[in-house]
Amino acid sequence: MRKSQNLFEAARHSRENTHIPLAERCRPKTLKGIIGHQKYLGNDSPLRRQIDSGHLPSMIFWGPPGVGKTTLAFVLAEQSKLPFHDLSAVTSGKRELKEIIDKARYTATPTILFIDEIHRYNKAQQDGLLHAVEDGTIILIGATTENPSFEVIAPLISRCQVVRLDPLHKEDLEEIVKQALNNDPVLKAKSIRISGMKELLLYGSGDARRILNLLENCINSCPEQDVEINITPQLVISVAKQHALIYDKKGDYHYDTISAFIKSIRGSDPDAAVFYLARMLEGGEDPVFIARRLIILASEDIGNAEPYALTLATAGLQAVHAIGMPEARIVLAQVATYLAACPKSNSAYLAIDTAWEDVKKYPELNVPLHLRNAPTQLMKELNYAADYKYPHDYKDHFVEESYLPEEISDRIYYVPTELGREKILKERLTNFWIKRRNNQTGD
Repeated sequence: MRKSQNLFEAARHSRENTHIPLAERCRPKTLKGIIGHQKYLGNDSPLRRQIDSGHLPSMIFWGPPGVGKTTLAFVLAEQSKLPFHDLSAVTSGKRELKEIIDKARYTATPTILFIDEIHRYNKAQQDGLLHAVEDGTIILIGATTENPSFEVIAPLISRCQVVRLDPLHKEDLEEIVKQALNNDPVLKAKSIRISGMKELLLYGSGDARRILNLLENCINSCPEQDVEINITPQLVISVAKQHALIYDKKGDYHYDTISAFIKSIRGSDPDAAVFYLARMLEGGEDPVFIARRLIILASEDIGNAEPYALTLATAGLQAVHAIGMPEARIVLAQVATYLAACPKSNSAYLAIDTAWEDVKKYPELNVPLHLRNAPTQLMKELNYAADYKYPHDYKDHFVEESYLPEEISDRIYYVPTELGREKILKERLTNFWIKRRNNQTGD
């Protein structure tokens, strides 16, 4: 637990200490010095206006490593001049939270509390923050690499603004490297040329800390007697591979591996799927995170071609919760291999996305009168529910009726494939909706 003043005093000293890593020496101290995230930090953004007005809200910064979550929290604390404490959810608990909150209640101004990896707090620890955040005793700034919807309790999310910080763009990373070369006292004393910028950006993977560490490692790999240091493509690739980790559940390889896992299942390759599953589990990945991703995949990539896939994936999550590791690996392997072997369809996924676009495109469309509820006499007089045809009164429990608004009455959103069980659904819908489904294009 540290105070803001000590943190920034240390940051200033770090710029003079050549033994401090380059990424730390280059950490911005002001909002103006932060590169990227103009959606939130631009002069005309709502968040920037709140910050400039002195009304700092409680926030949760959500994004991958190296995008500036911690830096932004420290800069906001320094700019606000409010009392500041920071904790890591990995090493702190309810006692530390209570100490800070109790002390904050006796100050004349709110206290900023930054919690790194806030998703690692359990429900009871997160509950302990609620009242202090709600009454303004604490301005909470949390940082997480995981989706807050899953990892942070809903009452706490409702009291905070969730700020989604995306990986930095190529132009942002180039500017960060340029500023390091021009402003860092160690680097600007050297003659450095970068002919491998493309490779530097590639291995930087949108992570400012990673690209600066890679740059520093490349420089330190060159002979000291070189008059000019040339960071070549070959040097960058060589150094990047030497310093790569087998699996880092906080780093970019985390995202690469889960991507390969999902794409292997989507591509119907159970062997590749269990390989990447084993790699993630061996690296310490949270099995619950994997199980949740499998539920999404079951609907997005399999859907009605095998509806049981969603049931199995959901049961898999419950089982992982119930038994934990190491036995959870067996459950995950069963689910992953079954989903990989299933017939695939993304028809439901495409259907909702296409319908969603129409909802945004035609916000004024009304529900047809015959489909509306008519609980009052006035509604009946206005023809609500008039002429509605009850399907169960007809043969095969179906009657051709108009359910969409008139303006889009011919739209087709759901276009089943002829794979797995979806083939049966396609035949049934084609027989029922002969006029509408003669040309199943979705247009």
